[in-house]
Amino acid sequence: MFTMAHSSWIEFLLLISFFITRCFAGEVTYDSNALIINGERRIIFSGAVHYPRSTVEMWPDIIQKAKDGGLDAIETYIFWNRHEPVRRQYDFSGNLDFIKFFKLIQEAGLYGIIRIGPYACAEWNYGGFPVWLHNMPGIELRTDNSVYKNEMQIFTTKIVEMTKETKLFASQGGPIILAQIENEYGDIMWKYGDAGKAYVKWCAQMALAQNIGVPWIMCQQRDAPQPIINTCNGYYCKNFQPNNPKSPKMFTENWIGWFQKWGERVPHRSAEDSAYSVARFFQEGGVLNNYYMYHGGTNFGRTAGGPYITTSYEYDAPLDEYGNLNQPKWGHLKQMHAAIKLGEKILTNGTRTDKDLGNAIKLTTYTDATGARFCFLSNTDDKTDANVDLQQDGKYFVPAWSVTILDGCNKEVFNTAKVNSQTSVKVKKIDDDATTKLTWAWKMEPKKDTMHGSGSFKAHKLLEQKELTLDASDYLWYMTSVDINDTSIWSNATLRVDTMGHTLHGYVNKRYVGYKFSQWGSKFTYEKQVSLKNGTNIITLLSATVGLPNYGARFDEIKTGITDGVVQLIGKNNVTMDLSTNLWSYKVGLNGERKRLYDLKPRTNVSWYTNSSSYPIGKPMTWYKANFKSPSGTNPVVIDLQGLGKGHAWVNGHSIGRYWPSWITASNGCSDTCDYRGNYAKEKCNTNCGNPSQRWYHVPRSFLNNNDNNTIVLFEEIGGNPQNVSFQTVTTGMICAHVNEGAQLDLSCQGGQVISQIQFASFGNPKGRCGSFKKGSWEVINSQSIVEATCLGKSSCGFTVTKEMFGIAGVNGIAKLAVQALC
Repeated sequence: MFTMAHSSWIEFLLLISFFITRCFAGEVTYDSNALIINGERRIIFSGAVHYPRSTVEMWPDIIQKAKDGGLDAIETYIFWNRHEPVRRQYDFSGNLDFIKFFKLIQEAGLYGIIRIGPYACAEWNYGGFPVWLHNMPGIELRTDNSVYKNEMQIFTTKIVEMTKETKLFASQGGPIILAQIENEYGDIMWKYGDAGKAYVKWCAQMALAQNIGVPWIMCQQRDAPQPIINTCNGYYCKNFQPNNPKSPKMFTENWIGWFQKWGERVPHRSAEDSAYSVARFFQEGGVLNNYYMYHGGTNFGRTAGGPYITTSYEYDAPLDEYGNLNQPKWGHLKQMHAAIKLGEKILTNGTRTDKDLGNAIKLTTYTDATGARFCFLSNTDDKTDANVDLQQDGKYFVPAWSVTILDGCNKEVFNTAKVNSQTSVKVKKIDDDATTKLTWAWKMEPKKDTMHGSGSFKAHKLLEQKELTLDASDYLWYMTSVDINDTSIWSNATLRVDTMGHTLHGYVNKRYVGYKFSQWGSKFTYEKQVSLKNGTNIITLLSATVGLPNYGARFDEIKTGITDGVVQLIGKNNVTMDLSTNLWSYKVGLNGERKRLYDLKPRTNVSWYTNSSSYPIGKPMTWYKANFKSPSGTNPVVIDLQGLGKGHAWVNGHSIGRYWPSWITASNGCSDTCDYRGNYAKEKCNTNCGNPSQRWYHVPRSFLNNNDNNTIVLFEEIGGNPQNVSFQTVTTGMICAHVNEGAQLDLSCQGGQVISQIQFASFGNPKGRCGSFKKGSWEVINSQSIVEATCLGKSSCGFTVTKEMFGIAGVNGIAKLAVQALC
């Protein structure tokens, strides 16, 4: 039994109280140099983690890794369409439980930032708006419209009241220190004219009336009404200045990478440039930096927006889609956070002076009342390295496009271009327990009703898709009939459709005539040869969306489906028959969706074919089902959907999202190397040329049963072959580090693996990069044996790289250590 003296108990309780009050304050104020939390002047490192893009079971690990990475806060949007899918019917269950999410943030000792919006953008379907808004009479979204403002205020108030009831605002002792209303409206406000300006003022008044006790912010809103704080989003915000000189300079979205669309290569933003952006921001007086994203996660279900946003929302974030460390980015930023935090008191209390040293070199010095100093030394030239002599404060090598952080202005503690963190190369492995080839059952999508033109309602015009589906399905059937009395004209005709949908399938008299999709997700023309018969012919068209638009002025008004278009039959000698004003019959969704073929519960009147020697290959509108074993261990699980076309996948009834591995990316525009220097753009440093945009799809462990009783269901829309589908795990394969003398070498595997082999180790002047290291002109001969003695057989190892450790103390010159190992 543990006992403690009375005085020790008091000291212990005071210590606990210190940590609690440091993280959860009764008051949040600010000035131009700091966020002032419970009287303490702070700079804040924050990261975006969207609760619906992971699972409840993943949250604690993601939050802890964010904290370990040096974050002070976690930020998230609130997703209106997920919480209110039907008007006044709310859902805050499972991974929609944002209250639990913020409580876990609080338990981890971190602050929270809540971005209510309620417009989110976020590459999320319809920007986070519920589609039922679109159909409300007289509504205009995101402008001075009473119908919209009433709905927005009701939802915002509900979120605020739920947050207040659970005492999550800092003013109540909770973790939330900032709240956002609207989102990036200033970028498109001009298109709404005076109504847009009036709307912004109303947003501010409505938010302030909520009395939450913490500051409100608006990002990308230069005219944000006081006391709302306007903030900056982008790749770089060093030159941003708030519209009130008393407001803190905040970077609410530092785009740490970029999102990916179907058909596009995988974008990457280097660790060096990411750190450069942050360091330059704090050099220029920054107070809060929020990474967008810190963990991107997965667009489960049909939540991806766009159109054409992929199911993976990895965003090249410091934590990858599965929650693993994305190295070296995570470690490099962690080291930078620690370096800048060394100067937190001086940065938030001191005065700043800038000195132009010429040749794009700038020295920024922060000095407090005691004379203590903290410096940033930047080189903004994107080509030329610099050697800088600061006289009594020392000499420094500052690479091009980098910032050196100087503690006391005379000791280098970090440089954004000098990456000492390990690089982790992830691999996909087929688990020994899950190597058995899947045995598929199948079922063709039931289409008897739609092939006969039978729908739920009719109209003498082509209707807009999202107005009818209310986003309950990607699919809408358009059906009509046409009478033919002269086959000499129509026996070999062309069916021509102008559509705003993203994909379109056509059937004539129950016969499939083909599929086409829009390359860019916008209006396109579908043309197929068809054969018509004498008498009545039934034409059935299936329009599909792949994520509704999420950004831009009046994006909500962008039409989908075969609306405002033309449906024509073109016969011999260009004789044309316009069917646009025919009597059209409509049906929302697939019969397989209606029958819930993806559900594990037995379905009445549903039978699956199980003859494994003759399952259909390359047939559109096919459902597949197979049982599988859960891969052993704890590493993240993915499913490899190579060989499939386009569709949707479910595991044990849980949607893992849309898939489209048949869309191959361009074969050019990729490089094995990435020059981090110069302004970043999403076209820079791409990978994955000539491959499926996305081949592997995340299956969270919590979706799986810990036995052999797991089921995968696929709906294959355009036709594919599931024979190569397999379940795999993601783990760290090769790890590397290229560490400067005097820095810390840290190597670690994941998931209980150990370092099994040191493939390369050289202390001297090694060359190359991870996967292709080479010895330089000199090295310590026993470099590899020294590293092996320290690291082999361990899950992680670390030491400070010094000449003494390698037995060459007294040798002049700067050395480096390069290591490549296997887990």
